[in-house]
Amino acid sequence: MTAMMKAAVFVEKGRIELADKPIPDVGPNDALVRITTTTICGTDVHILKGEYPVAKGLTVGHEPVGVIEKLGSAVQGYQEGQRVIAGAICPNFNSYAAQDGYPSQDGSYLVPRGLCGCHGYKATAGWRFGNLIDGTQAEYVLVPDAQANLAPIPDGLTDEQVLMCPDIMSTGFKGAENANIKIGDTVVVFAQGPIGLCATAGARLLGATTIIAVDGNDDRLAVAKKMGADVTLNFRNVDVVEEVMKLTGGKGADGSIEALGTQATFAQAMKVLKPGGTLSSLGVYSEDLSIPLAQFAAGLGDHTIRTALCPGGKERMRRLMNVIAANRLDLGLLVTHQRKLDDIVEAYDLFAHQRDGVLKIAIKPH
Repeated sequence: MTAMMKAAVFVEKGRIELADKPIPDVGPNDALVRITTTTICGTDVHILKGEYPVAKGLTVGHEPVGVIEKLGSAVQGYQEGQRVIAGAICPNFNSYAAQDGYPSQDGSYLVPRGLCGCHGYKATAGWRFGNLIDGTQAEYVLVPDAQANLAPIPDGLTDEQVLMCPDIMSTGFKGAENANIKIGDTVVVFAQGPIGLCATAGARLLGATTIIAVDGNDDRLAVAKKMGADVTLNFRNVDVVEEVMKLTGGKGADGSIEALGTQATFAQAMKVLKPGGTLSSLGVYSEDLSIPLAQFAAGLGDHTIRTALCPGGKERMRRLMNVIAANRLDLGLLVTHQRKLDDIVEAYDLFAHQRDGVLKIAIKPH
């Protein structure tokens, strides 16, 4: 008989449920990882709401922490029983897109099925887990191109300490990196959810000396202070653009990071910039955007707008875990709740409705 496992699957708009699925077979370049901890992401909520399409019956989730259960015959440098993470984005690093410097946009594995065009470039296709292949909210996950995507967890680090590395930390830090931050810069981070909080922390590590965190939740703004924010602004109480201009003497911020994915936050992130400033966009948008004309200076203001999908790969994961191991940052603070995989439906309801001060939920299969 085929061995079975429990997995959270997308059923239809508004329904993600627990189901039994076969434990995956392992190909030569794969690794089967037994999940010890995973979590729910805002993107998973977009899937739940039908705002981001995935196939019915797909196992959702993309943030794996676990133990290698079985290795493919071609995978070298790892051992069964080893604790590992894998990036939420798990491209083939031999691909054209990866060698061009954009591994997150690698769809080379889709070419044989006629689902991707010339040379395997496809926007967001490096995001496989819970998007184009079965994901991590399950007892087991199959990691493709495992030799490039598995990263050993340093001794002494808990699952909760490294749980943010596969996606939230990598994405937030990429937002800070894309903001072109220089030592002494002023940076405004819009939205202090888990990704925005990591962007705030990343801005501090990169050398920004005035970090302005914006949110409508005072509890999250308090966490932002712990992550490195110098100034917090509750947009329900103040005019954020006006306050930023006061703080910068009318110059505007050197960089802004949009970490929510709405027209309102995008427009404000544009409005706070100085001429020549950079807007780093991390949000997942559900509709067309418009750019505020005056602040865009009719296209003549030397502004830069950069978008990003979370970087993956074992070297990225190694560097992120080094930050944790060196005590530069404690992201265990973001894990506010814990649930069993059996309670995944209730966990989604809690996370989607942002109750009880939830930031991230550690999901434990056992």
